[in-house]
Amino acid sequence: MKNTVTTLQKQKEEGKKISMLTCYDYTTACLMEKAGINAILVGDSLGMTMMGYDDTLPVTMEDMIHHTACVARGLKDVFLVADMPFLSYQTSDYDAVKNAGRLIKEGHAQAVKLEGGASVCRQIEAITKADIPVVAHIGLTPQSINAFGGFKVQGKNEERARQLIEDAKAVEAAGAFMVTLECVPAKLADLITKELHIPTIGIGASAGCDGQVLVYQDMLNMFDGLKPKFVKHYANIGEEMVNAFRAYDEDVKAMSFPEAEHTFKIDEELMEKLSREA
Repeated sequence: MKNTVTTLQKQKEEGKKISMLTCYDYTTACLMEKAGINAILVGDSLGMTMMGYDDTLPVTMEDMIHHTACVARGLKDVFLVADMPFLSYQTSDYDAVKNAGRLIKEGHAQAVKLEGGASVCRQIEAITKADIPVVAHIGLTPQSINAFGGFKVQGKNEERARQLIEDAKAVEAAGAFMVTLECVPAKLADLITKELHIPTIGIGASAGCDGQVLVYQDMLNMFDGLKPKFVKHYANIGEEMVNAFRAYDEDVKAMSFPEAEHTFKIDEELMEKLSREA
């Protein structure tokens, strides 16, 4: 069944959990489609996972559009959300709507995600008025890493906890149809989920959220020694890839690849003729 804004909302109302993963390329998108994942996020995390940056801040609109379009071509039923990168929506309502529209029109996303609570409600309202669905993102917002002083759990004291509750209600009122809760204490995430009518998607939050999202390279253990507290490794794909690359390297150097079965034949008489003429 095609996943839409309506079906995702219905899942919350029926108590059915929403599965979401990040994705950045066509091949992986095809595999996630086959697996039955409900939603894909083309996150600006691609700056770190695909481009090798230390954080998400250098990612551009062109980067996001390119990767979103690649993912879109691999999907049929999965709902596609694209991140709005740093400074693509903070500068003005006009920029927010224009850049959100580009992710829909050029990237073929079905919704956009932006970071922030009450401070970005004006932009959320402007984007939704243009009939573009918006996913809000509160808690640890990676684009604010310099202001936070690093990747830290949010909402652990009374002031910040109250602020997150207010932010969640504000983005819902502004028109967001879903909200991501990142690195938020479990019981606080549970409370926010109960208070909202729209679905919540947790990452480092709580099983009580209406759904979960993970960076797919994290859950496949594709980074040596990197395991955030909230990540579960579902496979050691990174190790399997290294082993495969190593085996290929050895075969090439030992001249055991390619073998006859991997090559193509030519008429022997033709080869004799060509050899005489050479």
